[in-house]
Amino acid sequence: MPDNSFDIVSKIEMPEVSNAVQQAMKEIQQRYDLKDSRSSIELNEKEHKLILASSDEFKLKAVVEVLQSKLVKRNVPLKGLEYGPVTPAAGSTVRQEVKLQQGIPIEKARAIVKAIKDSKKKVQASIQGILCASRARIATLCKR
Repeated sequence: MPDNSFDIVSKIEMPEVSNAVQQAMKEIQQRYDLKDSRSSIELNEKEHKLILASSDEFKLKAVVEVLQSKLVKRNVPLKGLEYGPVTPAAGSTVRQEVKLQQGIPIEKARAIVKAIKDSKKKVQASIQGILCASRARIATLCKR
């Protein structure tokens, strides 16, 4: 019987993030409440980071909401974003760093593998870098 396999992967498409950032910046520049707030969103694709900056925390939260709405429209999962603390920056502004999570953290991958092995099915599970793989025979998957 042939082997079936599937991979569990959590990747964020960087071109979609880039397009969402451009759309969010366009909206921020046009919105009345954010016009003179010196708000900005910078994308660092090499380090998979977004840097959000604004004149105060209230406007920074508005920038985050605009960015999240644009990411959702581009089908980028918000669960892949890790928000850092809001820190004061130069010129009485605030800054926040947002990490874009690529792949599955090793702790979660181990939990997935443990859950598969605890299910008592004839399935092999393994961690392969940033993805989690599972192999099984069709006959064992169809039995219940």
